[in-house]
Amino acid sequence: MEDTDKNLIDAHINGDAAAFAELIRRYGDGLLGYLMRICSDRQQAEDIFQETFKRVHEKANMFRGDGFKNWLYTIASRIAIDDFRRSDKVRLVSLNQTPDCDGDDCPALDSVIAADESCDPSLEAQKAEQAAKVRLAVESLPDRQRITLVLAYYQQLSYPEVAKVLDCSVGTVKTQMFRALKTLAQKLPDV
Repeated sequence: MEDTDKNLIDAHINGDAAAFAELIRRYGDGLLGYLMRICSDRQQAEDIFQETFKRVHEKANMFRGDGFKNWLYTIASRIAIDDFRRSDKVRLVSLNQTPDCDGDDCPALDSVIAADESCDPSLEAQKAEQAAKVRLAVESLPDRQRITLVLAYYQQLSYPEVAKVLDCSVGTVKTQMFRALKTLAQKLPDV
C-alpha cells in the first residue's frame, strides 16, 4: 500500500530519510518545472528548489496533512517572491522548455499559440517570431501575475489551489489571471 504524504512526513519527522526522499521523488520534477518557468535561470530555480525542500524539512512538524502539494508550492512561491524582491536584475524566463507537469501533457505556451504542422520555412519563421513575442510578453508580466499564470496554466492547478498556494482569495487569483491575460492580449493583438 502506498504511503500518504502525511504518513511520509510523519516518518520523516521520526528520522526516516527514505520517507523524505520519496516526497522529493513524488514532487521534485513538477516543482522544478514550475520554478524554471518563473525564475530567470536554472541556477536560480535550483537554489529555490533546494531552499524549498530545506524548509519542508525544517517545518515538517507544521504540516497538518491537508494537501502536501499545495503546501510545497506555497513554500516555493513565497521563497521565489522574496528572491524576486531582493533581486534588481532583469529576469528572463524561457517558455521553450517543457516542464514536468506531474505526468500530464503540458506543452509550452509559445508552442500552443504557434502550433502548426506545416514545414514551410516562412511559416516556421513566423511561428518562431510569434513564440519570441509570447515569451517576451509573459516575461514582462508582474511577478504575481506571471506566477498565477504559470500555476494555473502550466501546473494546471485550479483557482482554489492557486489561491491556497499564494495565500490569497480565489477572487484575487481570478483578478491576477484576468489582468495577465488582458496584458498579454494588449501586447499580442495578432497572436
